[in-house]
Parts: sequence; C-alpha cells; structure tokens
Amino acid sequence: MSARLPVFPLGTVLFPGLVLPLHIFEERYRALVRELVSSPVDGPHEFGVVTLRRGAEAPTPDADDDLPAAPPAPVGADDLYPVGCTAELRQVTELPDGRFDIMTVGRRRFSIRDVSQGDEPYLTADVEWLPDEATDPVAERLAPRALAAFRTYLDLLRPDTEVLDAVPADPTVLSHLIAATAQLTTEERQSLLAAPDTAGRLRAELKLLNREAGLLARVRAVPVPLSDLARPASPN
Repeated sequence: MSARLPVFPLGTVLFPGLVLPLHIFEERYRALVRELVSSPVDGPHEFGVVTLRRGAEAPTPDADDDLPAAPPAPVGADDLYPVGCTAELRQVTELPDGRFDIMTVGRRRFSIRDVSQGDEPYLTADVEWLPDEATDPVAERLAPRALAAFRTYLDLLRPDTEVLDAVPADPTVLSHLIAATAQLTTEERQSLLAAPDTAGRLRAELKLLNREAGLLARVRAVPVPLSDLARPASPN
C-alpha cells in the first residue's frame, strides 16, 4: 500500500516507539505543523522523518544575526536514505514569534519511492508502508541474548545509566530501543531501521554490541592512566 506523505529530512534516524523532540523554525516546516494541527482528519497526525545521506540540516538562525537565512539547498531522493519512519505529533507548543516546539513519537516505517517539491513549501514523497513486524519464535529466543549484550555494553559505556530501568518485554520494541540508544553510526542505525524483521535486527544488534563491548573492554584494560604514561621516568 502506498501513500503521499510530507517528509522532514534530518541528520538522525527515528525508530517506531521512540520519542523525537523538534524545534521548528523554518517557515516551510512551520506551515507543515500548522496544517497538521488544523487537519480535520481522524487518527494520528504524522509526517515522515527521513535521514540525510549527505549535506546538512538547515542551520539554526543566529539570534544576533539580523540577516535572513540563506535558502535551503534542494533535496532529492539521492540525498536521502530510502527507509524512514513517520513521526506522530503528540504535543505542540507555538512560540510568540511563530516557531514551534513539538514532541513526536515514531510510528510506522516506510520506503521512499519518489520525492518531489510540489505546490507545498515542504518536500513530499510517495512512500510504501513496510509491514508491521510480528514477533516470531526466533525473535523471542534472540531477545534475551540481545538484552544481556546491551546490558554489558551499557555497563561498560556508562554504568549509571537508567535506560534499562524499565525493560520492554516485546522483542520488536527492544530491538528499536537498542538501535536508537547504542552509539552507532548513522549508516548502522539506518541499516537496523530497514531490517526486514525483528529477528534480523536483533541478530545484527548482537554483532554490533559484541563488537562495541569488546572495544570498550580493551580501552578499560589499560593498566595505568594515559596521563601517567606521558610523565618522564623518575631518575630514582
């Protein structure tokens, strides 16, 4: 099933169920928020978040700079990764100058078929919805292993973390949490978002987490502080 969807190119990867706060200052995306808020359509008000392959997000205007911001460079399908996730509006705060602070939650994945700049000021895309991920016995078996690897990784990275205070029981939700929380490259996160099923995502995450935990463990295995290694030897 395909649909036409407004899209917001960003330098981040959004996953279903994960929260994404955004500060909206560009006029074209202010218009998008206004349209979504005023839409009479029943159900979730959402737009697509797609990750930029290259280039940069629009610069944040400098409060001390009275010059108008340069027009954004055009973005085409080749500038974007082919799989994105919709962001559902959950909270909208309009600021006195017309900007918005919004809170969104990732909802459903899609693949991009075509991107265009039509009559709307923002980009739109023809998208095909990716199927919902049903939990299968393989994913159920992989989830405890992935969770254990994630705990080991977090203990090495930041022992006081509170990320896993409430562990999701659903393997798909867990796979999305790991993908969004682990310190991975954009390419790796994007690959996890595009994984065809939960089991495949969990398998990939096990390899990535074991790799990262091994690197962190080796760094911690240095016997003395690096600053001590730089000191001149004592003549005694």
